[in-house]
Amino acid sequence: MRLTVLALPLTLLAAACASTPPGPDPVQLKLNDLDARIARIEANQVEAAQRTDEAQARMRELRGRIEELEHNNEGLAKQQRDLYADLDKRLAAASAARAAAAAGATGDGATTPGESADSRAGAAAEGSGAGSAPGAGGAGAAAPGAASSTEQAVYAQAFDALKAGSYSVAITGFKDFIASYPSSPLAENAQYWLGEAYYVNHDYPSAASAFRAVLKKWPDSRKAPDALLKLGYTQDEQKQYPAARATLTEVMRKYPGTESAKLAAKRLRRLSAPGSQ
Repeated sequence: MRLTVLALPLTLLAAACASTPPGPDPVQLKLNDLDARIARIEANQVEAAQRTDEAQARMRELRGRIEELEHNNEGLAKQQRDLYADLDKRLAAASAARAAAAAGATGDGATTPGESADSRAGAAAEGSGAGSAPGAGGAGAAAPGAASSTEQAVYAQAFDALKAGSYSVAITGFKDFIASYPSSPLAENAQYWLGEAYYVNHDYPSAASAFRAVLKKWPDSRKAPDALLKLGYTQDEQKQYPAARATLTEVMRKYPGTESAKLAAKRLRRLSAPGSQ
């Protein structure tokens, strides 16, 4: 009887154990989690690969457009070079024509552009200016000589600016010309007209320096008489009267019979008139 009583609880316990399902396997749970992570990683890799392909396709498209633009750019650059070459030829031809006309007419660019008519206004007030002396002054748009077409074009641009009254533009143009073409046959004229541009712009110290440069670098040039004369004018404008008288006297001594000498004598008479300094 006692054995029957003891056997009954054991039977019930065994039945309970048999009816309870087993718990989840921890190892399997970790494997499932790893599988999920790998799936997500693979999905991200596929997406990244797709993005890379799209980026590479975009890069190929952009490269193609860049090559197309470069090709078009080369065509435009060639057209621009051809245009500049044609313009250079036209400017050279126009410069040569102006030089020939000037040589046939007066031999110079004659009147100093823009000078006023007061008592010390320069060559225009003195009788059409320094630089118009036959056989003494050089041509305003000087005969090209051995100058290249580019030199003639650059020089003509600066000289045209001077004639038009654009003195700052002319000053920059002549300075650039002298710096770029110091050995050009037109350099002495450019140096002289630089002084004229300073003079009519009332920058007398710079004008004096420019005229002295002509006398120092090209003492025997056709512009030397004009440069010496205008140096005397400049000294007069600066109220350096003894120096002005000495310079103007030197013009008469070195270049007798020239237009520069006549203008120097006229200026000297003014300086010696009663009431003048």
